[in-house]
Amino acid sequence: MKHKKSIFIRLLIILIDLLVINSVVFVISDNEFLNLSFLLYITISWLVISVYTGYYKVHRYTQVSILFSLLLSQFFVFSLAYLSYFSVFKEGKIIENQFLIFSSFFILIAIFKVLIYFLRRRYRSEGNNYRNVVYFGDYKSAKRLENLFHLKNDFGYRYIGFFSPKIYDSNDYLGHVKTGFKYIEELEIDEIYCDPSEISSKMLIKIRQFAEEKDLDLILMPENNAIYSKDYVLEYLGTVPILKPKPLPFEKIETHVLKRILDIVCSAFVCVFILTWMLPILWIIIRIDSKGPLFFKQKREGINGTQFLCYKLRSMKVNNDADKVSASKNDTRITKVGAFLRKSSLDEFPQFFNVLLGDMSIVGPRPHMNLHTKKYINEVDNYLLRNSVKPGITGLAQISGYRGEVIKKSDINNRVRLDIFYIENWSFFLDIKIIAQTFFKVFIKEEKAY
Repeated sequence: MKHKKSIFIRLLIILIDLLVINSVVFVISDNEFLNLSFLLYITISWLVISVYTGYYKVHRYTQVSILFSLLLSQFFVFSLAYLSYFSVFKEGKIIENQFLIFSSFFILIAIFKVLIYFLRRRYRSEGNNYRNVVYFGDYKSAKRLENLFHLKNDFGYRYIGFFSPKIYDSNDYLGHVKTGFKYIEELEIDEIYCDPSEISSKMLIKIRQFAEEKDLDLILMPENNAIYSKDYVLEYLGTVPILKPKPLPFEKIETHVLKRILDIVCSAFVCVFILTWMLPILWIIIRIDSKGPLFFKQKREGINGTQFLCYKLRSMKVNNDADKVSASKNDTRITKVGAFLRKSSLDEFPQFFNVLLGDMSIVGPRPHMNLHTKKYINEVDNYLLRNSVKPGITGLAQISGYRGEVIKKSDINNRVRLDIFYIENWSFFLDIKIIAQTFFKVFIKEEKAY
């Protein structure tokens, strides 16, 4: 597909920006004062900040005002990172020229970005680097889209025609919507535009699934009175409003970065200030109560199906059924100390080591026994979606009452439903809320805490 070339163009632009940044330091600073750690610092800072600001997310239809907004946002945040380096940097030539260096960054990269923006638009206006587009909807909306692409030829879109549930006597009418999939497969189509008010919800789902399978861009063009779904992002193609599928939280790099920072800070605190003194005490108590090791280790399934050793404090007598049968009410395998550990959730504390190692997160879907995972994959819809994120010590399902033994089919169905809701609606504050509620649940007697 032609639009895949844009990925390489974007990578080339990123490399040129980094080349400009590093070259400015080399040219303005004397070699004796060059510091490789400084070059590495500003390179990584630039890349991380660009992800946060969306600096390189410039589309064909991005307006000039948005372009300058991205420039200012990127350099404002980058200036904070750039200047913060010098708070611990020794006096030297680089410090003396730090304003000149930063000004050079800004001027050269700004000129380059604006120049590339207008050159690409000029190149597209001459009929190059175009994307083939088909439309699903009625004749009136199709003509409006065609006229827009003709007027804004620097967007680089080539309108092929439209499919509709109605029959039209028009040269650009390609057939019924049902025939659209075969037509798109046979021709080199890059993007699908669709009017959700003219297409049935069932057909809209099929179009979205088809676009995902064929790796095509799907863009919705609602009428002004359309109900905007929270699953879509409103953008503008010139003056025409369009809806694009909203990326899920865990499809964003910043989500993983923010969540990992929270995991490291919290797990490191627990490991250093709680487990260092608590584990020796519990080891003595557990050892007096029953023979066996302090930790119970069991293979569990992590993100994308990877296996890891999940750590818990041993709450049962050593037995051969630990990997086959989960704990149940009045389970004779549970020791007296183990019953207290399970009710207070203290047996889960060693999993903070798993979090620190990166196998788990503090909040996420609970990892099930491998035996149960194999069973639920065939019995529960969308069960594998839980594996798209790291498993957690606690989760939304656990604070909602779905923890411990699965007695009824509805128990596992509701657990998976809440896990998927968490994945699709994650936020930093949702994690904080779940952690806080988990803490308070420790002091509340729960029915399934055995």
